[in-house]
Amino acid sequence: MTHPVRKTHSPSPLRTALSFLWALLPLVSLGVLSPLVFGYAAGRKRSWPLWLATAVYTALVVTLFSTSDSAPGSAGDVAFLLSFIGCMLVGTAHALAIRRSVFAPHFADPNEQALAAARNRAELRRQARDLVTRDPTVARNAGVGRPDLPRQYDDGGLIDVNHAPPSVLAMLPGMTQELVDRLVQVRTTAGPFVSAEELFAAADLPPHLTPGIAEFAVFFP
Repeated sequence: MTHPVRKTHSPSPLRTALSFLWALLPLVSLGVLSPLVFGYAAGRKRSWPLWLATAVYTALVVTLFSTSDSAPGSAGDVAFLLSFIGCMLVGTAHALAIRRSVFAPHFADPNEQALAAARNRAELRRQARDLVTRDPTVARNAGVGRPDLPRQYDDGGLIDVNHAPPSVLAMLPGMTQELVDRLVQVRTTAGPFVSAEELFAAADLPPHLTPGIAEFAVFFP
């Protein structure tokens, strides 16, 4: 079984240049901008280790400024030197090491996109059902449940079981032509229906279709 291969794209020359400029900021700023550099990386990557690194570089910059007037050879002078090396040299090397991952193009996961789309459609159906409950006249005029009619309202794929033509009823999950014909016949003699349970009982539809049809069916009086 073969699986689709996600295409990769090389970053643009401008993006590459900007990434190097970003990575060299600790060097050209003498370490002062290291916290901003790693704060940007942490926010972009949503990485707790990088947030921790940001805190460390911030502490080093604070130490750098607080010990800048220390006497030569004193403990403060040593702290100043170590902070300077940490902010500027270590910060630059660190930024260069993570540059590619920070500036790599972001590709949305196809599965995540599909799940998000499915959740969005389900939410649209919920909103459309609420509209039917609150104001059925407006919902009917908006075309809820009637994909066969001209409309602009997106109801998430609902089907008006009581009024939609057979071609639309066939769009319900699991419906065959035989079941559509049976539904239309029962609808004519026993309709309109008020719920999926009543529909299934009257039309003697297969029970395993209940969840799917209930998800997409809407019942106007």
